[in-house]
Amino acid sequence: MNHQKKNIPGIMVAAVKSGSGKTMITCALLEAFKQKGLKPRAFKCGPDFIDPMFHQEIIGVPSRNLDTFFSDEQQVRELFLEDVGESKITVVEGVMGLFDGLLGIREEGSAYHLASVLKMPILLVVDAHGMGRSILPLLAGFLQYDKEKRICGVILNRTTDSFYRTIAPLIEQELKISVFGFFPERKDLKIESRHLGLRLPGEIDDLRKQTRQAAEILKEHVSLDKILIAAEQKQPFAENKRKTVSAAGCKVKVGIAKDAAFCFYYEDNLRLLREMGAELIPFSPLRDRKLPEGISGIILGGGYPELYGAELEANDVMRKEIKYALEHGMPSLAECGGFMYLHKELVDEKGDSYRMCGVLPEKCFYTGKLVRFGYVEVREDKACFLKEKESIRGHEFHYYDSEKNGADCIATKPTTGKNWNCVHETEKSFWGFPHLYYPSNPDFAEHFLKAARQYKKR
Repeated sequence: MNHQKKNIPGIMVAAVKSGSGKTMITCALLEAFKQKGLKPRAFKCGPDFIDPMFHQEIIGVPSRNLDTFFSDEQQVRELFLEDVGESKITVVEGVMGLFDGLLGIREEGSAYHLASVLKMPILLVVDAHGMGRSILPLLAGFLQYDKEKRICGVILNRTTDSFYRTIAPLIEQELKISVFGFFPERKDLKIESRHLGLRLPGEIDDLRKQTRQAAEILKEHVSLDKILIAAEQKQPFAENKRKTVSAAGCKVKVGIAKDAAFCFYYEDNLRLLREMGAELIPFSPLRDRKLPEGISGIILGGGYPELYGAELEANDVMRKEIKYALEHGMPSLAECGGFMYLHKELVDEKGDSYRMCGVLPEKCFYTGKLVRFGYVEVREDKACFLKEKESIRGHEFHYYDSEKNGADCIATKPTTGKNWNCVHETEKSFWGFPHLYYPSNPDFAEHFLKAARQYKKR
């Protein structure tokens, strides 16, 4: 069958290493394109929840995740082609260093792998602070390793106008690569860090103003026209529309926790649930006094419950509502922060203890280090949400642990084969630390909604 080849202008913002400033450059670029009326859309390479929140909540640009571990190449392309709308430019924010994939050494999961799958040009951000001519051999190495010649240009970050004017001609002359401009060092525009990554949008004072300022600086020192010309060079690929999943039954209402404490959700997970017939009704465990009316299931996503321990404890009415609903058979999904919320007690990094829902009698506590960090494949000990011998892909990133993580599933690291027991599971519930990507095995979402429909009939 012949498929029409479709080309959507796009560019990936990648970097030499983490901490080079690609998030600030990406946000400034999206804001600048938005001001030009190009209606940009964004993607984040990898499993990170927070950068898409910046794109969407601060700049007002629709943003989703694309991950070559979660999805095969065909699915990645299908997801990229969705929801183009009136957008005239797509910006993909890379992850870590350009070539850093699984375990830091595999191609799979890297920004470069994603750019290769999407046939997309790469704009390389280099932190030039404190560097001189050494930038040339650094760039030369990246260009030599770029087998597909996808790096189309460079932005020098955290440098001065005088150094830029000196070094840019040398880079272009010796390496035959365009330098699109530079971004001066601006300590007032720095996005602060947390132990779990970047700060949440609501935690940064006047971030929208900072982003607009960054866009003005970018427009002054970087050629947007050159970036747009490069984006037009994105190669087309055959358009295979993703097969939508038809609802296997009647519509069913599902309550989904959404507030400052519970905010980590993959948009493609929510889309899949909606396609399967879920009506997702948001509620706040921080503010609301009761669960939404008429729901037949509950989803408690990840987030930062540890930052809101006192508020969550104070809302004892909601805690009791959730405990009652789950103990009386309402189907439920809880991952990471939502899993922590189901415990009897949460002990934060200061040693302060807060009462949670008490569905699980154990406590959850701060460890001071990353626990079981990275990509995982999750298999059930006994087939329930998934077919026998099948798995679903996900990711873990947390500094907290539980006295009892569960033993109904086995999580395996794809790079090393290391595995461990995890998850509390029944026919109606799935609670644990892994953040799952439902499109990697849609049976998971289908089983949950089937249980919700059976509950509704009660």
